[in-house]
Amino acid sequence: MRLSEIKTPAYVIDEKKLEDNLKILADVEQKAGCKILLAQKAFSAFAEYPLIAKYVSGTTASGLYEAKLGAEEMGKENHIFCPGYRKEEMDEITDICDHIIFNSFAQLSAYGSIAAEKKRGIGLRLNPECSTQEEAIYDPCAPGSRLGVTLENFEKGLKDHPDAFSMVEGFHIHTLCEQNSDALETTLAATKEKFGKYFALPQIRWINLGGGHHITRANYDRERLIRLVKEIKEEYSVSVYLEPGEAVALNAGYLVTEVVDIVDNGIKILILDASAACHMPDVLEMPYRPPLKDSGKADEKAYTYRLSSCTCLAGDVIGDYSFDNEVHIGDRLVFEDMAIYSMVKNNTFNGMALPSIWAMDENEDCRLIKEFGYEDFKMRLS
Repeated sequence: MRLSEIKTPAYVIDEKKLEDNLKILADVEQKAGCKILLAQKAFSAFAEYPLIAKYVSGTTASGLYEAKLGAEEMGKENHIFCPGYRKEEMDEITDICDHIIFNSFAQLSAYGSIAAEKKRGIGLRLNPECSTQEEAIYDPCAPGSRLGVTLENFEKGLKDHPDAFSMVEGFHIHTLCEQNSDALETTLAATKEKFGKYFALPQIRWINLGGGHHITRANYDRERLIRLVKEIKEEYSVSVYLEPGEAVALNAGYLVTEVVDIVDNGIKILILDASAACHMPDVLEMPYRPPLKDSGKADEKAYTYRLSSCTCLAGDVIGDYSFDNEVHIGDRLVFEDMAIYSMVKNNTFNGMALPSIWAMDENEDCRLIKEFGYEDFKMRLS
């Protein structure tokens, strides 16, 4: 089937673009001598894990369920970071994860011995208090952030929990979001100034530079990234990990929707069978304007419309777009860059149907991966 034939709403994973991204990541792995892990929080469509596994070294998780998914469906290196582990989860987490990264000395002290008994790599997340972005909601170094150990708390933790720190063999630094390698260079300079003497300790074997690296973006400076990774490896004699999520599936997916009605209340409003609130939550959270195939900004082209949904949320508005030709009920629209943070965040507010998931091959033929129905809505509620 083709995009024009599949039932809407639907997510479509573009496997050619996905593989193009993966080839870039594999090249960075080889040239930098690092390991790249899929951050499942951005993309967890495990039907594509066999393809992804050909190019990267494994997965990283934000909690037990993602860790189980990575272990079951990819079966390569499996890492985890969580701001707060629960006691009842730790046996299972330490059974299936190679690296367990803690967010505080208290959590390290409470659960590090469980990981140590199973000879798992134990890490501590650091907060260098160096912000390189403007959106506080996505800034782990924003004032008052709960993510990572600041230098003040690190030095206090060394005094209060020396035995716990003796188990640490690596550090995790995640401060970026959709950024270029210049932001990483700034972050590393600040981190080394504060924590560099601890990186050089004999017990430290690896440094994880987290995610937010837009490695597969057209203007990303990969040569700088490769240089920075090599410098860390040589300076501290450590292995280096990167955990991109968006870069894996950047621009490798679509959300296909159909116009079900047109309302004219001072501006023509397209009522779609897809929803910002339900199917692309970042539109309302960031806010974010998703790219739409064959469209322009408001008034840039001949016909301007506001794109909205059939939910009852007044603010469920995707944005104002313009088109060369008039849009009619029954027409289809294709939102781009919908592989990342869409499928993993979607919901069934108002009883909205979850979009089906499709994969498109290099010939633009689509195959159905998963279809959802009423039971998927109902089973979550009682």
